[in-house]
Amino acid sequence: MATQLENTGNLERKLSMTIAMADIDREVEQRLRKLARTVKMPGFRPGKVPMKIVTQSYGGQVRAEVLGDVVGKAFSEGIAEHSLRVAGEPSIAPREGGDEGALGFDATFEVYPEIAVPTLESLEIERVGCEIGEAEIDKTIEILRKQRVTWSEVDRAAADGDRATIDFVGKIDDVAFEGGTAEGFAFVLGEGRMLPDFEAAVRGMKAGESRTAPVAFPEDYGSKELAGKTASFEITTRKVEEPVLPTVDADFARELGQADGDVEAMRQDIRRNLEREVGQRVRGRTKSNVMDSLAAASGFELPKALVRSEGEALAERARNDLAARGVDVKDIPVPADAFTEQAERRVRLGLLVGEIVRREKLQAKPDQIRAQIEEFAQAYENPAEVVRHYFSDRNRLAEIEALVIEQNVVDWALAGAKVSDKALTFDELMAAG
Repeated sequence: MATQLENTGNLERKLSMTIAMADIDREVEQRLRKLARTVKMPGFRPGKVPMKIVTQSYGGQVRAEVLGDVVGKAFSEGIAEHSLRVAGEPSIAPREGGDEGALGFDATFEVYPEIAVPTLESLEIERVGCEIGEAEIDKTIEILRKQRVTWSEVDRAAADGDRATIDFVGKIDDVAFEGGTAEGFAFVLGEGRMLPDFEAAVRGMKAGESRTAPVAFPEDYGSKELAGKTASFEITTRKVEEPVLPTVDADFARELGQADGDVEAMRQDIRRNLEREVGQRVRGRTKSNVMDSLAAASGFELPKALVRSEGEALAERARNDLAARGVDVKDIPVPADAFTEQAERRVRLGLLVGEIVRREKLQAKPDQIRAQIEEFAQAYENPAEVVRHYFSDRNRLAEIEALVIEQNVVDWALAGAKVSDKALTFDELMAAG
């Protein structure tokens, strides 16, 4: 087999391969003879079918298989001969002409680029931090109290924060419209679940009172039949209830898992949970800043095949996400081109991080992987069971290993880059998602 390599672009290569027909014919004959030992045909005993008939029946299929195998082997040997790292799948096509008694094939493909790692001194990275204090613990306790709210009926006008139970009929031009009628409907005033005009109409009503009020639907309302129109709602209030939050006492602590009702121990548990959540978010924000800085400082060309493949994967993920939300994606185009910019960033960072890990020897160590799993496990009721589950699942273990490697790269970058620290409040950090 002879090969010839041609550079057809910065990253594109063409490998020309010439394969002797005699080699192909010899392999086809060997496979047909092997097949003939077991092939079954009507009128013949197994293994007794004449070779001529075997060749007529299976020759084309076997030759196609041999060609595929031989060309694949030739390509593998060719890229090894020229020390190439192929990015993506090659496009292989037969070549016209060539020597008699030989078949020619051209394989067009891309190779991985030479990756220049930015110098750490050239990177500017913002490292975020966040402190947890008593105020954050108190705020979390208030959220937990609201999650356990009970309701007490009151004899007064409804106000924000109250729960109103109502009957209503909505009409446009004196005709009731679909979805505009309900009985015993309960909602909390001030939460924004209902249209502003509707809430304004219920606000101030007492149990037993009725009222008719105009309600304007916004232009971008979900129902085209109602968008931009004004309806008349007949509203009757059945009852008004005010919220009753649980007292922060031993019973409350026991409900949150403190068997002995220790309120201070409950607060410490909340602090640890918040610190764990804050730590994960802080690391995530800082990691994103590191990756942004690395990507901005690198300028190597990307293999189009890798970007295209990543774009298709992102598009498929988007389709699956829509389908999981109950959206019929059959008639919704989700083109891979829409994800080109995101795909380019992911490919660039993947290649760059891989080179940094290789060069700086930042592979994940077993103790790092275990420490990361144990940290995740602390968020569950039975941490030991979670740890066992991770170590019994290769896919999950690979995910953890990837996280550890990324963190190793972050630590490497922070150790030598120009780092500025930015303190975030708890609310700012949590609002970032």
